[in-house]
Amino acid sequence: MADINLGVGGANSATGGYEIDNSCKFEADNSEYLSRTPSSAGNRRTWTLSCWVKRTEITSDSNSAGNQHMILSAGDTYIQFDGNAIWVNFRSAGENFFLATNRLFRDTSAWYHIVVQCDTTQATNTNRAKLYVNGVQETSLQNSTYDNMALNYDTLMNNTNEHEVGKYSNEETTYANFFSGYMAELHLVDGTALTPTSFGEFDDDSGIWIPKAYTGSYGTNGFYLDFSDSANLGDDASGNGNNFTETNITSADQATDTPTNNFCTLNPLMANAGPTNYLPITEGGTKAVNTAAAYKIANSTFGVTSGKWYWEVKATDVNGVTGIGVTMPNYWDADYTLQGCIILSDGRRYNNASATSGVTNTYTDGDIIGFALDMDATPPTLQVYKNNTSEANLMNGLSINGAGAAFLPEKEDGYFPKVVGYSANTFECNFGGYTSFSISSAASDENGYGTFEYAPPSGYYALCTKNLAEYG
Repeated sequence: MADINLGVGGANSATGGYEIDNSCKFEADNSEYLSRTPSSAGNRRTWTLSCWVKRTEITSDSNSAGNQHMILSAGDTYIQFDGNAIWVNFRSAGENFFLATNRLFRDTSAWYHIVVQCDTTQATNTNRAKLYVNGVQETSLQNSTYDNMALNYDTLMNNTNEHEVGKYSNEETTYANFFSGYMAELHLVDGTALTPTSFGEFDDDSGIWIPKAYTGSYGTNGFYLDFSDSANLGDDASGNGNNFTETNITSADQATDTPTNNFCTLNPLMANAGPTNYLPITEGGTKAVNTAAAYKIANSTFGVTSGKWYWEVKATDVNGVTGIGVTMPNYWDADYTLQGCIILSDGRRYNNASATSGVTNTYTDGDIIGFALDMDATPPTLQVYKNNTSEANLMNGLSINGAGAAFLPEKEDGYFPKVVGYSANTFECNFGGYTSFSISSAASDENGYGTFEYAPPSGYYALCTKNLAEYG
Protein backbone atom coordinates (compact mmCIF):
# COMPACT_ATOMS: atom_id res chain seq x y z
CA MET A 1 0.00 0.00 0.00
CA ALA A 2 1.59 3.26 -1.05
CA ASP A 3 1.56 6.38 1.06
CA ILE A 4 0.57 4.74 4.35
CA ASN A 5 2.57 5.91 7.33
CA LEU A 6 3.77 3.07 9.54
CA GLY A 7 5.50 4.69 12.44
CA VAL A 8 5.46 6.32 15.79
CA GLY A 9 4.92 10.06 15.78
CA GLY A 10 4.94 12.38 12.82
CA ALA A 11 7.36 14.91 11.49
CA ASN A 12 7.63 18.26 13.24
CA SER A 13 6.64 16.92 16.62
CA ALA A 14 9.85 17.64 18.54
CA THR A 15 9.50 20.16 21.34
CA GLY A 16 11.64 23.18 22.00
CA GLY A 17 11.35 26.12 24.36
CA TYR A 18 8.14 27.42 22.77
CA GLU A 19 4.99 25.43 23.46
CA ILE A 20 1.68 25.51 21.56
CA ASP A 21 -1.20 24.50 23.80
CA ASN A 22 -4.17 24.48 21.44
CA SER A 23 -5.34 24.01 17.89
CA CYS A 24 -8.73 24.19 16.20
CA LYS A 25 -10.34 21.18 14.55
CA PHE A 26 -12.04 21.87 11.20
CA GLU A 27 -14.42 19.38 9.59
CA ALA A 28 -15.53 19.66 5.96
CA ASP A 29 -18.63 17.51 6.55
CA ASN A 30 -19.83 20.04 9.14
CA SER A 31 -19.04 23.12 6.99
CA GLU A 32 -16.85 24.59 9.75
CA TYR A 33 -15.01 27.84 9.09
CA LEU A 34 -14.09 31.30 10.39
CA SER A 35 -14.79 34.57 8.59
CA ARG A 36 -13.95 38.28 8.78
CA THR A 37 -14.43 41.25 6.43
CA PRO A 38 -11.93 44.12 6.97
CA SER A 39 -13.55 47.54 7.22
CA SER A 40 -10.68 49.14 5.27
CA ALA A 41 -7.92 47.88 3.02
CA GLY A 42 -4.42 47.22 4.25
CA ASN A 43 -1.35 46.40 2.19
CA ARG A 44 -2.44 44.22 -0.72
CA ARG A 45 1.04 43.98 -2.20
CA THR A 46 3.13 42.88 0.77
CA TRP A 47 2.01 40.31 3.35
CA THR A 48 2.97 37.02 5.02
CA LEU A 49 0.88 34.01 6.03
CA SER A 50 2.20 31.49 8.59
CA CYS A 51 0.17 28.48 9.74
CA TRP A 52 0.69 24.99 11.15
CA VAL A 53 -1.72 22.38 9.76
CA LYS A 54 -2.37 18.69 10.31
CA ARG A 55 -4.54 17.01 7.69
CA THR A 56 -7.14 14.37 8.58
CA GLU A 57 -8.75 13.86 5.18
CA ILE A 58 -6.84 13.09 2.00
CA THR A 59 -8.23 13.53 -1.49
CA SER A 60 -7.15 12.03 -4.79
CA ASP A 61 -4.20 13.66 -6.51
CA SER A 62 -6.42 15.28 -9.12
CA ASN A 63 -6.80 19.06 -8.84
CA SER A 64 -10.52 18.93 -9.61
CA ALA A 65 -13.68 19.90 -7.74
CA GLY A 66 -13.89 18.17 -4.36
CA ASN A 67 -10.13 17.72 -4.06
CA GLN A 68 -9.36 21.16 -2.63
CA HIS A 69 -9.04 21.91 1.08
CA MET A 70 -8.77 25.61 1.89
CA ILE A 71 -6.50 27.06 4.58
CA LEU A 72 -7.14 30.79 4.06
CA SER A 73 -8.98 32.65 1.31
CA ALA A 74 -9.52 36.32 0.56
CA GLY A 75 -11.74 36.19 -2.48
CA ASP A 76 -9.66 34.65 -5.25
CA THR A 77 -6.40 35.07 -3.37
CA TYR A 78 -6.07 31.85 -1.39
CA ILE A 79 -3.87 29.06 0.00
CA GLN A 80 -5.13 25.48 -0.15
CA PHE A 81 -4.32 21.81 -0.59
CA ASP A 82 -5.34 20.96 -4.14
CA GLY A 83 -4.96 17.37 -5.23
CA ASN A 84 -2.66 17.06 -2.17
CA ALA A 85 -0.25 19.65 -3.56
CA ILE A 86 -0.14 23.12 -2.00
CA TRP A 87 -1.58 25.83 -4.25
CA VAL A 88 -1.31 29.57 -3.68
CA ASN A 89 -3.51 31.62 -6.01
CA PHE A 90 -2.97 35.38 -6.39
CA ARG A 91 -5.94 35.97 -8.68
CA SER A 92 -7.32 39.51 -8.73
CA ALA A 93 -9.07 41.79 -11.23
CA GLY A 94 -9.64 38.92 -13.65
CA GLU A 95 -5.97 37.88 -13.71
CA ASN A 96 -4.86 34.48 -12.41
CA PHE A 97 -1.36 33.90 -11.05
CA PHE A 98 -0.61 30.78 -9.04
CA LEU A 99 2.18 28.88 -7.34
CA ALA A 100 1.75 25.11 -6.94
CA THR A 101 4.10 22.42 -5.63
CA ASN A 102 5.08 19.26 -7.42
CA ARG A 103 5.45 17.68 -4.00
CA LEU A 104 2.35 16.10 -2.46
CA PHE A 105 1.56 16.41 1.25
CA ARG A 106 -0.28 13.31 2.47
CA ASP A 107 1.28 12.57 5.86
CA THR A 108 -1.67 12.59 8.25
CA SER A 109 0.50 11.76 11.27
CA ALA A 110 2.47 15.01 10.92
CA TRP A 111 2.09 18.73 11.33
CA TYR A 112 3.19 20.92 8.40
CA HIS A 113 4.34 24.51 8.77
CA ILE A 114 3.32 26.60 5.74
CA VAL A 115 4.60 30.12 5.08
CA VAL A 116 3.50 32.21 2.10
CA GLN A 117 5.52 35.36 1.47
CA CYS A 118 4.10 37.93 -0.97
CA ASP A 119 5.86 41.14 -2.00
CA THR A 120 4.92 42.38 -5.46
CA THR A 121 7.09 45.48 -5.00
CA GLN A 122 10.19 43.35 -5.66
CA ALA A 123 12.01 44.26 -8.88
CA THR A 124 12.81 40.59 -9.61
CA ASN A 125 9.60 38.83 -10.59
CA THR A 126 10.51 35.47 -9.00
CA ASN A 127 10.93 37.20 -5.64
CA ARG A 128 7.33 38.45 -5.60
CA ALA A 129 5.94 35.24 -4.09
CA LYS A 130 7.58 32.42 -2.14
CA LEU A 131 6.22 29.30 -0.47
CA TYR A 132 7.96 27.50 2.38
CA VAL A 133 7.09 24.18 4.03
CA ASN A 134 8.81 23.24 7.29
CA GLY A 135 11.33 26.03 6.89
CA VAL A 136 12.42 25.17 3.35
CA GLN A 137 11.41 27.04 0.19
CA GLU A 138 9.43 24.99 -2.34
CA THR A 139 11.25 25.43 -5.65
CA SER A 140 10.01 22.35 -7.53
CA LEU A 141 6.79 23.74 -8.92
CA GLN A 142 4.08 22.77 -11.40
CA ASN A 143 3.43 25.10 -14.35
CA SER A 144 3.21 27.97 -11.91
CA THR A 145 2.57 31.49 -13.21
CA TYR A 146 3.30 33.55 -10.10
CA ASP A 147 6.38 35.02 -11.79
CA ASN A 148 4.06 36.72 -14.31
CA MET A 149 2.64 39.00 -11.63
CA ALA A 150 3.23 42.60 -12.55
CA LEU A 151 5.32 44.89 -10.42
CA ASN A 152 3.15 46.39 -7.64
CA TYR A 153 0.32 43.97 -8.41
CA ASP A 154 -2.58 44.19 -5.92
CA THR A 155 -3.80 40.85 -4.51
CA LEU A 156 -7.09 40.51 -2.66
CA MET A 157 -5.40 39.70 0.65
CA ASN A 158 -5.93 42.56 3.15
CA ASN A 159 -8.63 44.05 0.90
CA THR A 160 -12.19 44.76 2.07
CA ASN A 161 -13.51 41.42 0.71
CA GLU A 162 -14.39 38.62 3.11
CA HIS A 163 -11.48 36.56 4.47
CA GLU A 164 -12.22 32.99 5.52
CA VAL A 165 -10.23 30.34 7.36
CA GLY A 166 -11.06 26.78 6.34
CA LYS A 167 -13.26 27.72 3.37
CA TYR A 168 -13.22 29.37 -0.07
CA SER A 169 -14.77 32.79 0.52
CA ASN A 170 -16.15 33.18 -3.01
CA GLU A 171 -18.30 30.06 -2.86
CA GLU A 172 -20.97 28.85 -0.46
CA THR A 173 -21.83 25.37 -1.76
CA THR A 174 -20.29 23.17 -4.46
CA TYR A 175 -16.78 24.65 -4.46
CA ALA A 176 -16.62 25.84 -0.86
CA ASN A 177 -13.50 23.65 -0.42
CA PHE A 178 -13.87 23.21 3.35
CA PHE A 179 -10.78 22.09 5.26
CA SER A 180 -10.58 18.88 7.30
CA GLY A 181 -7.92 18.74 9.95
CA TYR A 182 -6.29 20.88 12.63
CA MET A 183 -4.82 24.38 12.42
CA ALA A 184 -2.55 26.10 14.93
CA GLU A 185 -0.62 29.37 15.20
CA LEU A 186 -2.27 31.14 12.24
CA HIS A 187 -0.59 34.50 11.56
CA LEU A 188 -1.35 37.00 8.82
CA VAL A 189 1.14 39.89 8.78
CA ASP A 190 -0.07 42.91 6.80
CA GLY A 191 2.66 44.99 5.20
CA THR A 192 5.78 42.87 5.83
CA ALA A 193 7.33 40.03 3.80
CA LEU A 194 8.81 37.58 6.32
CA THR A 195 10.77 34.35 6.09
CA PRO A 196 9.91 31.21 8.11
CA THR A 197 12.58 32.03 10.68
CA SER A 198 10.21 34.64 12.14
CA PHE A 199 7.92 31.75 13.18
CA GLY A 200 10.12 28.65 13.52
CA GLU A 201 13.61 27.18 13.71
CA PHE A 202 15.46 23.91 13.27
CA ASP A 203 15.96 22.01 16.52
CA ASP A 204 19.69 21.69 17.26
CA ASP A 205 19.42 18.08 18.43
CA SER A 206 16.92 16.54 16.01
CA GLY A 207 17.12 18.82 12.98
CA ILE A 208 13.32 18.96 12.98
CA TRP A 209 11.57 22.24 12.19
CA ILE A 210 9.80 23.48 15.33
CA PRO A 211 7.73 26.57 16.22
CA LYS A 212 8.97 29.67 17.93
CA ALA A 213 7.13 32.77 19.13
CA TYR A 214 6.55 35.57 16.62
CA THR A 215 7.49 38.94 18.11
CA GLY A 216 6.88 41.41 15.26
CA SER A 217 3.99 43.67 14.36
CA TYR A 218 0.92 42.70 12.34
CA GLY A 219 -0.04 45.83 10.39
CA THR A 220 -3.58 47.07 9.79
CA ASN A 221 -5.44 43.88 8.86
CA GLY A 222 -3.03 41.35 10.33
CA PHE A 223 -4.18 38.84 12.93
CA TYR A 224 -3.02 35.96 15.08
CA LEU A 225 -5.32 33.02 15.81
CA ASP A 226 -3.90 30.94 18.67
CA PHE A 227 -7.22 29.16 19.45
CA SER A 228 -6.59 29.47 23.18
CA ASP A 229 -10.07 30.77 24.08
CA SER A 230 -12.47 27.85 23.66
CA ALA A 231 -15.45 30.19 23.97
CA ASN A 232 -14.13 32.37 21.12
CA LEU A 233 -11.95 30.37 18.74
CA GLY A 234 -11.96 33.25 16.25
CA ASP A 235 -10.36 35.62 18.76
CA ASP A 236 -7.46 37.67 17.38
CA ALA A 237 -4.56 37.46 19.85
CA SER A 238 -2.40 39.99 17.96
CA GLY A 239 -3.85 42.98 19.79
CA ASN A 240 -5.41 44.33 16.58
CA GLY A 241 -8.90 43.16 17.48
CA ASN A 242 -9.38 41.62 14.02
CA ASN A 243 -11.63 38.87 15.36
CA PHE A 244 -13.22 36.20 13.19
CA THR A 245 -16.79 34.92 13.36
CA GLU A 246 -17.25 31.19 13.94
CA THR A 247 -19.61 29.24 11.67
CA ASN A 248 -20.48 25.75 12.92
CA ILE A 249 -17.43 25.93 15.20
CA THR A 250 -17.95 25.62 18.96
CA SER A 251 -15.80 25.22 22.06
CA ALA A 252 -15.86 21.48 21.43
CA ASP A 253 -13.61 22.06 18.40
CA GLN A 254 -10.70 23.24 20.51
CA ALA A 255 -8.00 20.55 20.58
CA THR A 256 -4.72 19.88 22.38
CA ASP A 257 -3.25 18.12 19.34
CA THR A 258 -0.55 20.63 18.37
CA PRO A 259 2.83 20.89 16.61
CA THR A 260 4.59 20.64 19.99
CA ASN A 261 2.53 17.66 21.19
CA ASN A 262 1.26 15.60 18.29
CA PHE A 263 -1.48 13.05 19.14
CA CYS A 264 -2.45 9.77 17.54
CA THR A 265 -5.50 9.76 15.23
CA LEU A 266 -7.10 7.28 12.84
CA ASN A 267 -5.33 6.90 9.50
CA PRO A 268 -7.32 8.07 6.43
CA LEU A 269 -4.50 7.06 4.08
CA MET A 270 -5.63 3.45 4.30
CA ALA A 271 -8.97 4.32 2.72
CA ASN A 272 -7.08 6.04 -0.09
CA ALA A 273 -4.88 3.02 -0.76
CA GLY A 274 -7.47 1.31 -2.94
CA PRO A 275 -9.25 -1.49 -1.00
CA THR A 276 -12.88 -0.89 -0.12
CA ASN A 277 -12.77 -2.41 3.36
CA TYR A 278 -11.57 0.72 5.20
CA LEU A 279 -13.90 2.90 7.22
CA PRO A 280 -14.41 6.55 6.27
CA ILE A 281 -12.89 8.80 8.94
CA THR A 282 -14.10 12.25 10.07
CA GLU A 283 -14.00 14.58 13.10
CA GLY A 284 -10.32 15.27 13.28
CA GLY A 285 -9.40 11.68 12.48
CA THR A 286 -11.27 10.31 15.51
CA LYS A 287 -14.65 9.09 14.19
CA ALA A 288 -15.25 6.06 11.94
CA VAL A 289 -18.68 5.09 10.60
CA ASN A 290 -19.76 1.95 8.73
CA THR A 291 -23.03 1.87 6.82
CA ALA A 292 -22.44 -1.25 4.71
CA ALA A 293 -23.11 -4.95 5.14
CA ALA A 294 -19.38 -5.57 4.89
CA TYR A 295 -16.40 -5.77 7.20
CA LYS A 296 -14.57 -2.44 7.37
CA ILE A 297 -11.66 -1.37 9.54
CA ALA A 298 -9.77 1.73 10.67
CA ASN A 299 -6.29 1.72 12.19
CA SER A 300 -4.32 4.42 13.98
CA THR A 301 -1.53 6.63 12.69
CA PHE A 302 0.74 5.73 15.61
CA GLY A 303 1.99 2.28 16.50
CA VAL A 304 4.04 1.37 19.57
CA THR A 305 6.79 -1.14 20.25
CA SER A 306 7.37 -0.34 23.93
CA GLY A 307 5.81 1.63 26.78
CA LYS A 308 2.38 1.64 28.43
CA TRP A 309 -0.49 3.37 26.61
CA TYR A 310 -4.12 4.29 27.21
CA TRP A 311 -6.96 5.30 24.88
CA GLU A 312 -10.76 5.15 24.79
CA VAL A 313 -13.37 4.26 22.17
CA LYS A 314 -17.05 5.12 22.51
CA ALA A 315 -19.16 2.42 20.87
CA THR A 316 -21.74 4.95 19.71
CA ASP A 317 -23.69 2.67 17.37
CA VAL A 318 -23.37 -1.09 17.94
CA ASN A 319 -24.86 -3.38 15.31
CA GLY A 320 -23.86 -6.59 13.57
CA VAL A 321 -20.19 -7.17 14.35
CA THR A 322 -18.46 -4.43 16.35
CA GLY A 323 -14.84 -4.98 17.37
CA ILE A 324 -12.23 -2.80 19.10
CA GLY A 325 -8.62 -3.51 20.05
CA VAL A 326 -5.23 -3.55 18.33
CA THR A 327 -3.72 -4.81 15.11
CA MET A 328 -0.30 -5.10 13.49
CA PRO A 329 0.90 -3.95 10.03
CA ASN A 330 0.90 -7.48 8.61
CA TYR A 331 -2.85 -7.65 9.41
CA TRP A 332 -3.91 -4.69 7.26
CA ASP A 333 -4.76 -6.60 4.11
CA ALA A 334 -8.39 -7.03 3.03
CA ASP A 335 -8.36 -10.66 4.21
CA TYR A 336 -7.59 -9.72 7.81
CA THR A 337 -10.47 -7.55 8.96
CA LEU A 338 -10.94 -9.52 12.21
CA GLN A 339 -7.24 -10.06 12.77
CA GLY A 340 -5.23 -8.53 15.57
CA CYS A 341 -6.47 -8.79 19.13
CA ILE A 342 -9.97 -7.31 19.41
CA ILE A 343 -13.01 -7.60 21.65
CA LEU A 344 -16.45 -7.93 20.03
CA SER A 345 -19.59 -6.38 21.50
CA ASP A 346 -20.84 -9.84 22.56
CA GLY A 347 -17.76 -10.34 24.78
CA ARG A 348 -15.82 -12.63 22.44
CA ARG A 349 -12.11 -12.10 21.82
CA TYR A 350 -10.87 -12.46 18.27
CA ASN A 351 -7.19 -13.22 17.79
CA ASN A 352 -5.60 -14.75 14.72
CA ALA A 353 -9.11 -15.34 13.28
CA SER A 354 -10.08 -17.45 16.27
CA ALA A 355 -12.88 -16.54 18.69
CA THR A 356 -12.87 -17.09 22.45
CA SER A 357 -16.26 -16.63 24.16
CA GLY A 358 -17.03 -14.95 27.47
CA VAL A 359 -13.79 -12.97 27.77
CA THR A 360 -15.58 -9.74 28.79
CA ASN A 361 -19.10 -8.54 29.42
CA THR A 362 -21.07 -7.31 26.45
CA TYR A 363 -21.08 -3.66 25.45
CA THR A 364 -23.68 -1.62 23.60
CA ASP A 365 -24.56 1.87 22.35
CA GLY A 366 -22.90 4.59 24.41
CA ASP A 367 -20.46 2.42 26.36
CA ILE A 368 -16.91 3.76 26.58
CA ILE A 369 -14.30 1.05 26.21
CA GLY A 370 -10.87 1.89 27.62
CA PHE A 371 -7.67 0.11 26.66
CA ALA A 372 -4.41 -0.10 28.64
CA LEU A 373 -1.69 -1.60 26.44
CA ASP A 374 1.54 -2.68 28.13
CA MET A 375 4.20 -3.24 25.48
CA ASP A 376 6.92 -3.67 28.11
CA ALA A 377 5.38 -6.90 29.38
CA THR A 378 6.35 -10.27 27.87
CA PRO A 379 4.02 -11.03 26.20
CA PRO A 380 2.24 -7.67 25.97
CA THR A 381 -0.98 -7.19 27.90
CA LEU A 382 -4.13 -5.36 26.79
CA GLN A 383 -6.46 -4.62 29.69
CA VAL A 384 -10.02 -3.73 28.70
CA TYR A 385 -12.26 -1.38 30.72
CA LYS A 386 -16.00 -0.91 30.21
CA ASN A 387 -17.13 2.47 31.57
CA ASN A 388 -14.07 2.44 33.85
CA THR A 389 -14.66 -1.10 35.17
CA SER A 390 -11.82 -3.53 34.51
CA GLU A 391 -12.96 -6.47 32.37
CA ALA A 392 -10.06 -8.66 31.21
CA ASN A 393 -6.59 -8.83 29.69
CA LEU A 394 -7.28 -9.56 26.02
CA MET A 395 -3.82 -11.02 25.56
CA ASN A 396 -4.12 -13.51 28.40
CA GLY A 397 -2.89 -16.91 27.21
CA LEU A 398 -1.21 -15.53 24.09
CA SER A 399 2.50 -15.54 23.35
CA ILE A 400 4.92 -13.99 20.89
CA ASN A 401 5.33 -16.34 17.92
CA GLY A 402 2.81 -18.71 19.46
CA ALA A 403 0.93 -21.23 17.37
CA GLY A 404 -2.57 -20.91 15.91
CA ALA A 405 -4.92 -18.85 18.04
CA ALA A 406 -2.15 -18.13 20.55
CA PHE A 407 -0.05 -16.25 18.01
CA LEU A 408 1.12 -12.66 18.62
CA PRO A 409 3.59 -11.02 16.21
CA GLU A 410 6.91 -9.62 17.32
CA LYS A 411 6.56 -6.36 19.24
CA GLU A 412 9.04 -4.74 16.88
CA ASP A 413 6.35 -4.76 14.18
CA GLY A 414 4.38 -2.21 16.20
CA TYR A 415 0.90 -2.63 17.67
CA PHE A 416 -1.74 -0.15 16.44
CA PRO A 417 -5.19 0.70 17.87
CA LYS A 418 -7.96 -0.61 15.63
CA VAL A 419 -11.75 -0.61 15.16
CA VAL A 420 -13.71 -2.97 12.90
CA GLY A 421 -17.39 -3.26 12.09
CA TYR A 422 -19.92 -5.09 9.95
CA SER A 423 -23.30 -3.41 9.28
CA ALA A 424 -24.15 -0.04 10.88
CA ASN A 425 -21.36 0.86 13.32
CA THR A 426 -20.08 4.13 14.72
CA PHE A 427 -16.83 4.43 16.67
CA GLU A 428 -15.70 7.64 18.38
CA CYS A 429 -12.06 7.29 19.37
CA ASN A 430 -10.28 9.34 21.99
CA PHE A 431 -6.50 9.30 21.97
CA GLY A 432 -6.44 12.40 24.15
CA GLY A 433 -5.90 15.24 21.67
CA TYR A 434 -9.48 15.55 20.44
CA THR A 435 -12.66 13.51 20.41
CA SER A 436 -16.12 14.10 19.01
CA PHE A 437 -17.94 12.71 22.05
CA SER A 438 -18.60 14.87 25.10
CA ILE A 439 -16.12 14.54 27.95
CA SER A 440 -17.51 15.12 31.45
CA SER A 441 -14.45 14.51 33.65
CA ALA A 442 -11.52 15.86 31.55
CA ALA A 443 -9.10 13.38 33.12
CA SER A 444 -5.49 13.34 31.92
CA ASP A 445 -2.54 10.99 32.31
CA GLU A 446 0.08 11.39 35.04
CA ASN A 447 2.06 13.79 32.85
CA GLY A 448 -0.99 16.01 32.41
CA TYR A 449 -1.48 15.08 28.74
CA GLY A 450 -4.70 14.07 27.06
CA THR A 451 -8.35 14.69 27.88
CA PHE A 452 -10.21 11.49 28.71
CA GLU A 453 -13.55 10.48 30.17
CA TYR A 454 -11.77 8.26 32.69
CA ALA A 455 -8.33 8.63 34.25
CA PRO A 456 -5.72 6.32 32.68
CA PRO A 457 -4.45 3.59 35.02
CA SER A 458 -1.32 4.45 36.95
CA GLY A 459 1.75 4.27 34.73
CA TYR A 460 -0.18 4.42 31.44
CA TYR A 461 0.03 7.40 29.10
CA ALA A 462 -1.71 9.08 26.19
CA LEU A 463 -0.44 8.34 22.67
CA CYS A 464 1.28 11.64 21.98
CA THR A 465 4.79 12.62 20.97
CA LYS A 466 5.77 14.08 24.34
CA ASN A 467 5.01 10.75 26.01
CA LEU A 468 6.49 8.73 23.15
CA ALA A 469 9.74 10.66 23.47
CA GLU A 470 9.92 9.69 27.15
CA TYR A 471 8.48 6.17 27.25
CA GLY A 472 8.09 4.88 23.69
